[in-house]
Amino acid sequence: MQSLPTPQPTPPFNAPAARELRTALGMGPEHVAYGMRTSYGLPHVTPALVVDWEAGAVAPSNAELTALAGVLWCSTGELVGTPRTLREHRIARGLAAQDVARAVGLELFVYQRMEEHDEWRGSGRQSSALAKVLGLSLPDLVTVTGREGKLAELLRRACGTRWQAYVRPVSKLLPLRRRLVEDVLHSLHTEYQRQMVAALRWSDGAAADAAGRDFLDRIVDHFWTTVQRNG
Repeated sequence: MQSLPTPQPTPPFNAPAARELRTALGMGPEHVAYGMRTSYGLPHVTPALVVDWEAGAVAPSNAELTALAGVLWCSTGELVGTPRTLREHRIARGLAAQDVARAVGLELFVYQRMEEHDEWRGSGRQSSALAKVLGLSLPDLVTVTGREGKLAELLRRACGTRWQAYVRPVSKLLPLRRRLVEDVLHSLHTEYQRQMVAALRWSDGAAADAAGRDFLDRIVDHFWTTVQRNG
């Protein structure tokens, strides 16, 4: 009997982790499939489907992911890759939407709409509550609350012009000490200008432009690395 097609899950599935966890438990794909059928009411799960999951050919749905975690005696977070969206972080923590909505003080349908549109509109207090319930780092919180694009724009401008003019906007965007923001923006500006000068010295203008674009394309990563180093 051909297995039913399964939709792509909300969180990115970590196929190698699923295979390693099953092997560590001394289980075969048939044992996993049997457990998901009998204990979680998923009659369509076959050993072949489990093998397909582990090969990365297809990914389990949210319901299948929860059941798979149960059979493998692990959390759903151990079976997903690095979460990026609000929904991915919630599922990685093994929480229901109503749990998060209650924790941050939102009506369930309001929170679900935010997840569906990947657009967080909570207040500062609700954002702090969200970070606590989902265990979000500051970079994760900036990403899921939709501020990463704005941060990247400010950082690129700070690198190319007077960085001092962007201390206040970045400080308003992020809960970081002003002095730390000053140090980080100064460092990024200096590094960007150093790379541009070095590229111009040893190559033509096109190469310098390429080096500058590469640095600015990864400016948010550079920012958090420098925050960690200076903070």
